[in-house]
This record gives sequence, structure tokens and C-alpha cells, in this order.
Amino acid sequence: MRELIEMRKDLEQCDQQILKLLTKRLSCIGEMTEYKKAYGLPILEPEQEAVRQETLLQAIGDHGYKEELLGIFRQIEENSKCVLSKNLFHYNIALIGFMGAGKSTVSAYLKDMLAMNEVDVDTRIVQEQKMPIKEIFARYGEEYFRNCESNAIISLKDLRQTIISCGGGAVIREENVVNLKKNSRIVLLTASPETILERVKDSDERPILNGNMNVEYIKELMEKRASIYRQSADIMIETDGKDITEICEELIQALIRLEA
Repeated sequence: MRELIEMRKDLEQCDQQILKLLTKRLSCIGEMTEYKKAYGLPILEPEQEAVRQETLLQAIGDHGYKEELLGIFRQIEENSKCVLSKNLFHYNIALIGFMGAGKSTVSAYLKDMLAMNEVDVDTRIVQEQKMPIKEIFARYGEEYFRNCESNAIISLKDLRQTIISCGGGAVIREENVVNLKKNSRIVLLTASPETILERVKDSDERPILNGNMNVEYIKELMEKRASIYRQSADIMIETDGKDITEICEELIQALIRLEA
């Protein structure tokens, strides 16, 4: 059996080799991101990610430390996504739009694909008030809720590289728009009234629509907010008829062009 000191030297050599390879890998991610930005190529490549995962599984095979090895590579992949997002955005992405436009879905997908932090303003309010939004409306009224919303947005002032999912009425107050724009690019997600109704019809967490769950009322309310949404937004993305990857890729490319 080898001496312990020899084994420790081997471990140190392994660490140095791993560090060198990881540094090279992360640098490669950064280089690839800049290349894609320069030539307008897709940033999100879920198919390639699936291929890498399958190749890795085949390479590991039935190794005795299979789960440990997969855990290490999952962390490597997560940190690689962090490098990707750092090379894309030095700011937050604030998602606005009417209820049901897809803010929560887009936020969750971007969080997964880019390893960014995620904050849902409505969820933060619910946690702070210790009651559902519909109960806040019922007990204290909309004005109280809007005050909670403004305070929640102010509390995000020190965040960076975070996806902020805003409630449908967040940008009604100009002060919220001003505070969001201090460290965020505002992205407006849109959808038709018919699509909105299809997405929210089974929800009982939409106090604004209580007793008015129909296309006509949704269309009327959307029209009242349309100009405010457009004036607040840095970019606008239509979500009708697109899958989540298409929506998020279009969003990323629009933000890249905005910064060019």
C-alpha cells in the first residue's frame, strides 16, 4: 500500500488539473457567448444541453461513484450557466404585463436556463403580509396592496442579475417604473385577451377579475393599461403561439440588441 503522503500529493495534482480544466471550460463558455452575441446566434440551446447530458451518462456508465460524479457535473453546468448570464446581463430583467401574459413561466425558465436569481413581487408581498393577495384586497383594498407592491419593488434596489416577475398592475404607478429602471431592463410580455382568459380561467387568485372572467372585460382592462405598459417597457415580446424556448430566446436577443 502507498504511503499517505503520496496519496495527498496525487490529490493536490488532481486539484490543480481540475482547476486548470474548469478555468478553461468557463472561459470557453464566455467566448462562445460573445461569439453568439456577435453573430446573432441562439443563446439558449436545450437540445445541446440534452446531448451533453446523454454523452456524460454514457461516459460514466455504471461507475461506482456515478451519483457523485453526476452531482459534480450538475454543479459545473450550473456555474457555467452563471458565466453565461454574467456575459449577457449586468442588470436585472423585470417582467411586466397583464395577468396570464406568461411572466411566471418565463421567469422560471430563464432562472433554470441562465442560473439567475428569481423574485416574484406578488409572492414577496404574500410572504410579508402572511395572507393571499385576494385576502389583502378583501381586508384592506387595492390601494393598500399597491403600497405593499411599491415597497416590495423598492426593497429590490440592491439586486443584480435577477429576474423580477411583477404583478399585472405594478407599473400603473410611475414611481415603480422609475425604481425598476434604476437597475433593470423592463420587458413587456403580451398575449391576446382570448389567450389570457384560457390561462387564468381556473384561477381564484385574480381579485381584479372576480365576477368578470370573460374576454370582453379582460380586453377592456387590457386596453386601459396598454399605453402604460408600452411606455414603461424597454422591449416588448408577444407570447401567443410560441413555446417557452422561443419566447425566452426572442427576449434575450432583444435585450442584446438593446445594449448594442
